[in-house]
Amino acid sequence: MKYLYQVGMASVRNIAGQMKLSFKVIEPIMRQLRTDKQVDLAGTTNTGDSEYVVTESGRERGKRYHDECTYFGATPVSLEDYVASVSAQSIAGQVVTADQLKQAFDGLIINKEMLDKLGPAVNSGRGMFLFGQPGNGKTSIAERVTDAFGSQIWMPRAIYIEGEIIRVYDPGVHEEVEDPQKSTGLLDAQMIDRRWVRIKRPTVIAGGELTMAELEITKNETSKICESPLQLKSNCGTLVIDDFGRQTMPVDVLLNRWIVPLEKRYDFMNLPSGKKIKVPFDQLIIFSTNLEPKDLVDGAFLRRIPYKIEVPDPSEEEFRELCGIMSRVLKFEERPECVEHLIKNHYLAVNRPFRLCQPRDLILQVRNYCNYHQKPLEISNEAFDFAVANYFSIM
Repeated sequence: MKYLYQVGMASVRNIAGQMKLSFKVIEPIMRQLRTDKQVDLAGTTNTGDSEYVVTESGRERGKRYHDECTYFGATPVSLEDYVASVSAQSIAGQVVTADQLKQAFDGLIINKEMLDKLGPAVNSGRGMFLFGQPGNGKTSIAERVTDAFGSQIWMPRAIYIEGEIIRVYDPGVHEEVEDPQKSTGLLDAQMIDRRWVRIKRPTVIAGGELTMAELEITKNETSKICESPLQLKSNCGTLVIDDFGRQTMPVDVLLNRWIVPLEKRYDFMNLPSGKKIKVPFDQLIIFSTNLEPKDLVDGAFLRRIPYKIEVPDPSEEEFRELCGIMSRVLKFEERPECVEHLIKNHYLAVNRPFRLCQPRDLILQVRNYCNYHQKPLEISNEAFDFAVANYFSIM
């Protein structure tokens, strides 16, 4: 009724598509609404589908429903079904092999020793600290971890709990996997419940802007629709807390909020009504930080995050290799002699540590330098000197 209140007239097929329910579920409901004089038959389509128009009394009814809650999307699933789905697709039940992990990190320079540390941590399905100097790829590593699981999951578009509709699927966070065999007819030949959407295992990233509100169910007072918290959106995937220790909320507040869920694998959340509900807490949590974990948290919390992995500076050889890769990516001809000049004069001579982000950043500055001077894209000692002077002036 809320949908018809918005559009005025629609076919049974369109209504079924909006609700993500089958034609045979919607058709008898529409016949009953016609009997109740909430809708009238407006005609039929070329395919024989009935089209209905909302009546005046139906419009009033739709408006009342709309005032209570504006949601008229996919029909929500029950909390029980959602809990069962998380259990069936749990991240803890996945096994990642060395080959799968290597494939997930294809394109990143990461040595075997680092992969061998990451592998057991990923297979634990519990959590890890990634720590080290800024610019060495901690966030990039965290973003790639989920790809190692190499599988897709089903997620409900919304769930219904105690009178509240809570959106779970978020197109801004989740990547839908299109089904090439998806039926376009009135009935779904595959018998798939379209209230669920197939997505890549999610990777949800929260940075320094993380607040306590994002860890709780929040209700929009205008739309009356609830938004699920980050840990619900990341279930069966990975939740990355980037720049851990630099959030606006105190570290101990965040840790106290999660110390029990990390141990028990479930969480208690408050509905807007004040009632507590029990939901799964099923994701690999990665805390990425430039600080030492022991300087951030106490022993009780460290025990619940069993893996602490340092992301080291690259070696000189890895730095050279990355310069070559970034040269090709940015359409430059490789100039090993210029890279040698860069390393000898601007790193070794001043005892400057290598960082994985620096080849990309410096070669981007070389590109900007060439464009400004209307020169061909060419790496040169002069261009590197210019880039270094700008890049490291305050570093």
